[in-house]
Amino acid sequence: MYDFVVVGVGPAGARFSRRAAENGYDVLALEQGTVGTPLACSGHVSTDVWEFTGDGARTDLFQNEVYGARFHVGGPHSGAYPFYKREVASNVIDRVGLDRHLADLAREAGADVREEHTVTGVTDRRDRVEITASGPDGAVEFEAKMVAGCDGPRSRVRGALDLPEPGELLHGVLAFSEEADDQDFVDVHLTPPTFFAWRIPRGDAGVEYGLAAPPGVEVTKHFEELIDGYEIDVSRRCSGAIPIGPPDRVTSRRGFLIGDAAAQTKPFTGGGILYGMTSADHAARTIDPDRPTTLAAYEHAWRADLEREMELGRWLRQAYSLPEPIQRIGLGALSGEIGVHMDRPTSLLSTAHLKAMLSRGRGEDAGRSGGNERPS
Repeated sequence: MYDFVVVGVGPAGARFSRRAAENGYDVLALEQGTVGTPLACSGHVSTDVWEFTGDGARTDLFQNEVYGARFHVGGPHSGAYPFYKREVASNVIDRVGLDRHLADLAREAGADVREEHTVTGVTDRRDRVEITASGPDGAVEFEAKMVAGCDGPRSRVRGALDLPEPGELLHGVLAFSEEADDQDFVDVHLTPPTFFAWRIPRGDAGVEYGLAAPPGVEVTKHFEELIDGYEIDVSRRCSGAIPIGPPDRVTSRRGFLIGDAAAQTKPFTGGGILYGMTSADHAARTIDPDRPTTLAAYEHAWRADLEREMELGRWLRQAYSLPEPIQRIGLGALSGEIGVHMDRPTSLLSTAHLKAMLSRGRGEDAGRSGGNERPS
């Protein structure tokens, strides 16, 4: 019997598998297909990502440095409102490569990572969890003291454990063009209803275009309008669900959820890589597979760390739906140098952000023209 069976080997599942194995637990991790595919998530992350990777990861995965974002209320050629930092704000990385790198780290730590294993059933017993999967050689069954559901926004584990659904599922679309672009800014468009669209320069790897919106919105139509506005051809389109709003409970008798399965995402961007891996660390630190009562400690730990960030993120998202004239007034008043961390909305109240705002009053804000390069 395994200590943990982990279902899903994205960043959250791979991170938990690695940390649990390093703690001496017997870990089996099952991935439905090949780790990292199909791609359904952006590769734009904060620089904190390197705290979760191994030696040499940056050399292999890095694509571009980003210093800020240009916000657009209209189309690509409308006036832009730049927000920037004088140091690197975020990185663009090889998203598929990240998943594979993290899975390799889990293997090196001693976790048994198996690809091409689709979990078809999970039964939560009093003293164990029974997992059925379809593998390359047919159906297989496993037993574990606990199961970790890291299997994405439409989590099979979540349904099997009768855990509540996320607050909402957005529909996200990604596509890529081939032109090299190493600009310092990403572009954010506030045109899709209740969410946004984006353009991310990936250096020599090309450019990523994306858009997300709630069910009922014509996502494809809005995405085509975005692409037409940039007058480019795109390829390698993909789509997926983006969970927003974690449920009140992400643990059962002998199971727990991490990452997108638990909707541990940023409400104002939909990104979940860092929140998922952070929550995975909390799970590995607090959960003892021989003591199911420790699941309560995991529930408390990840919420204590991230719940305030998520709550403020929900308020920030409300600004996406303000009338266009108010958006323009607000963006115009607030654009310029910032000291905000992209994963921590509470940094809006930080000393770094306050200093950045005060520097504008001293005439040091040289970047409000919205050019392609950061101010010197």
